[in-house]
Order: sequence, then structure tokens, then C-alpha cells
Amino acid sequence: MSSRLALCGIAASIAVSAVCQNAQAIALIDTPDTHVSFEGLAAYGLFNSRKNYDGTEGGSHWQEAFIKYGVKADTLLGDAGSAYSGFAMVSSGTWGDGDAGGFTDGSERTTKIEDAYLGWRSGDVFQTLGKDGVDLSFGRQIFKAGRGFLINDDGPNLGKGLADGSLNRGGAYYLGARHAFDRTAVVRLGGDQGLHGSAAWLKSDNRAQAETELAVGTLEYTQPAGTLGLTYIHGMDVVDQWASEFQQRRDGMDIYSIRGEGDAGVENASFAFEYAVEDAQGDKETAWYAEAGYRFADVVWSPSVTARYTRYSQNWDPLFTGYSTGYGTWFQGEVAANYAGPFNSNTEIKHLALKANPLETLTLGVLYFDFKTLGARNELNLDAQELDLYAEWVVSPNLIITPLVGLYQPDRALGTGGNQSNGNGTNVYSQLTVAVPF
Repeated sequence: MSSRLALCGIAASIAVSAVCQNAQAIALIDTPDTHVSFEGLAAYGLFNSRKNYDGTEGGSHWQEAFIKYGVKADTLLGDAGSAYSGFAMVSSGTWGDGDAGGFTDGSERTTKIEDAYLGWRSGDVFQTLGKDGVDLSFGRQIFKAGRGFLINDDGPNLGKGLADGSLNRGGAYYLGARHAFDRTAVVRLGGDQGLHGSAAWLKSDNRAQAETELAVGTLEYTQPAGTLGLTYIHGMDVVDQWASEFQQRRDGMDIYSIRGEGDAGVENASFAFEYAVEDAQGDKETAWYAEAGYRFADVVWSPSVTARYTRYSQNWDPLFTGYSTGYGTWFQGEVAANYAGPFNSNTEIKHLALKANPLETLTLGVLYFDFKTLGARNELNLDAQELDLYAEWVVSPNLIITPLVGLYQPDRALGTGGNQSNGNGTNVYSQLTVAVPF
């Protein structure tokens, strides 16, 4: 596996599934003590890129789709808290040329189990910890630490375009059909207010992630003004068959971070930061960001503006970062983060976002990114600027339509130190995604 794969394999994102995380539910059993519901989400995407980033000339036109379907259940256990569970399947595919980064070739199709977990919440059993102050769960599920800067889910969803297809997860690379860690054991203590935390064991079955095994601990303090948190991650194992030399450093790796987010008591404001240190076999790397935003609530369309600076050191391992709180977290730039790079390593990123709501059901947004390569520029210079324009239209609770146009301008092209085919002119990228929760 190449170093390119070790970095770019982290890049796939999804606007649709994040918008629709809480899909519409169809009640199968609904009593005061027991609830069982059927939940589903179908997503389709149409994509076009005039230029490629995998060493091939020309551009790419492709389609992606997935459907997730399953059941969730919970029941009270008298004075002993409550039990909950979930089970879901995902069917996915990619058609056409495959994506502009060469991660899929358009022939991917598969159906697999996505969620399969059991859990217990304590109710009032441990009153000093508050309502449901103990939450235990295990099985195949998503785990996220903080805002997902280090751990968001078990992406990406590569296809047959790399490593002779051995990393194939069945397509829907951009739509991100699969997110759950294969095996988990998670303990959450203290609820979500005041002092609280979690401990988790995570085992990936994603070959693009070298089937990494991790131990994770978080400690947070939450008040109305925001949350301050600490995260510790220890790499326990990787599968050598799938691990690049870069990923092999995860065995024994230690990561520490301090983070915060909230309004700091300033109405309509938002602030966030995280500073992380990675110790991999004596090589210490850092990654951090600082962000500030403000929403003009009394202005027509209630526009908001956000500014952020992010820096990933030269050999930073982006781990299990993923699409977290919206466009730009933590795939920064729809062309850059998904196809061209940089892929959350060896770069600094300046970001400015503007968003407005002409209607309650319509969001318009503009995203600007400036990328600067930090080191090893003689190998691959990914300096670039990107401008993305998008709309999110919630037509109904069962239909969300999201068009996006991206203008990506790299400083270098394929053959002159960059990776864009057909010169370093502006690439016009477009996509249309449709989500149907049911």
C-alpha cells in the first residue's frame, strides 16, 4: 500500500447522511415501556469533475447510491434502567467512470450488515451520576470523540480503484455508506452535563484503515457556555497485511488532545478549538484548529459567518476523522478533501464560510479554503484554493435535495509537482445529492 493511500484513504465525506442522521421512523411497537421502529435512509448522488487526480487524463462522471434499512428498539427494565438495540443493513453501489480521485471504478456493489449493537442505560440506579448516568453498549456501532477531529467513524468507503480492489467496501465513496466500527465496547458515565466521560475499545474491519484496534478515553466538563474536554487514544494493533508503513506506526501510538466548543456566554456566537499531539514510535506530530463564528439573528435570512485555521504537521496521521458537523468538518474542500488532497496531513488550511436561510427549509452556503503544503513540497505540492457553493433544500421530512458546485484552483498540475490532470486551470466540479429518509 502506498503512502498516498495511507493519507487519501481518509478523505471520503457525506453531506447527506449527516443531514439525515435521525431518519424518519415507522413505529412497529409503541407502548409506554417498549418502542420498536423501522428506520431507513436512501441516498443518491450524481457527480461530475472536469479533471482527475489519480494520474489519468480527462475528467470523470459517476453516480453513487445506498439504502440503509433496519430496526431500533428500547424497553424499560422496571427499576433497573432500560435496554436498547439496533440492527441495520446497507446496500450500496457506484456507477459510471468512478470518482475523480480513482478510489472507485464504477463497478462496486454490495450489501452488508452496518449496525448490530446492544446497550443498557442505568435510569435512576446510580442517582449520584444522574439520569442514565451509566450507558454501556457493545457491538457494531458508530463512536465519536468530541467534534470528530480525531475519531468520528470508521470511514472511508473505498472501491476497486486501489490495491487491485482488495480495499473495496462496495462503493458510495463520497456518500459514505458505511460508518460503524466492526466491534466496540463503550462505557459512558455522567450523562452529557457537568463532569462526564467515556471509555471505549474500537476494532475496525476497514482494510483502508489497516483494521486498526484502538482504546479511547474522554473526559469533559459541560456548562451552558460550552464544553472543555480531554481525549486520549492508544493504538493497540493493526493488521500488517493491509497496513502501509505509515499506518504501522499506529501499533503503540499515543494521542492526547485538549478541546473546547460553545458560545462562551456570547449570544449567537460560536467558538471551537482542539490541540492534539501524536506520539508514534518517537515521532511527535501535532494537529490543531481554532474556529470562531457569529450568527446575525436579527438580519434578514439570519446569515452566519465562520472563520477557521487548521494545521496538520508533516507526518500527522488523521486516524478516523470524518464528516462531523457540516461541510468542512473534517473534510475541508469538496474537491480537495475527497479527490485531490491534502488529506488532513502536511498542510495548513485557512477557511471562511458564509451561510444564510432565505426560507426555514432552505440553506444557502459559500465555503472558501486556502491550502498550503508544509513540507516535502518537492514530492507533491498541493497548494490550492477552493470555492464551494451549495444549497440544502428540505423539501419535506422525507426529501432533502443538495446541489453543490466547486471551483478548485491548484498551483501545480500533474507533471509539474501537483496531481491535477489537464493542467493547473480551474476545475469545475458539480454534484447533486438526494436523500430520502423513511
